[in-house]
Amino acid sequence: MRDKGSGTKAGAGRSKNAANQPRLFPTQVPADALPNDSTIYCDAPVALPLHRILAASVDASMVLISVGIFAGILLAAGAEPVFNRATMIVYGIAALLTLAGYRIMWCVAGTDSLGMRVCGLRLITFDGLIPDRTQRIQRTVTGCISAMAGGLGLLWSLVDEEKLTWHDHMSKTFPTPAAQKKRALSW
Repeated sequence: MRDKGSGTKAGAGRSKNAANQPRLFPTQVPADALPNDSTIYCDAPVALPLHRILAASVDASMVLISVGIFAGILLAAGAEPVFNRATMIVYGIAALLTLAGYRIMWCVAGTDSLGMRVCGLRLITFDGLIPDRTQRIQRTVTGCISAMAGGLGLLWSLVDEEKLTWHDHMSKTFPTPAAQKKRALSW
């Protein structure tokens, strides 16, 4: 349920560094908001599941491309691949570590991933602020929890009132369509 601002002072119910951050959606947070409340207070729409899937697909393709380049370098150097039970586990762990490195790289950079940029999405907090590094890392960790629960945390968005996943709720961030820049028509 979305709550429109009640005209209270800006910054009520937000984190201590929120006052210095630019607000993407100017709705103010009500004074009676609880710190652990999982209600979206800004007017930003939540990204559609299709857009989330497309963004995740672009990010997964970047990881697969990097794993493929690494495998190609090993093959070019003369390494002979071995495919048995033990090596397949090692290859899987290497791919997961590459995915973790990719996600952490974007968290440390403090910006949206390539997949989100390509799909025109932007990550914001429930207050309408741009999340900081710790919020992005928290989202990545809680996203792993959502996925490790058999994908149930991700499927939750199909039944949630606001179409949010578990990691959206836990990190208090969510993807929203980025504002489109309007250009003047040139003749």
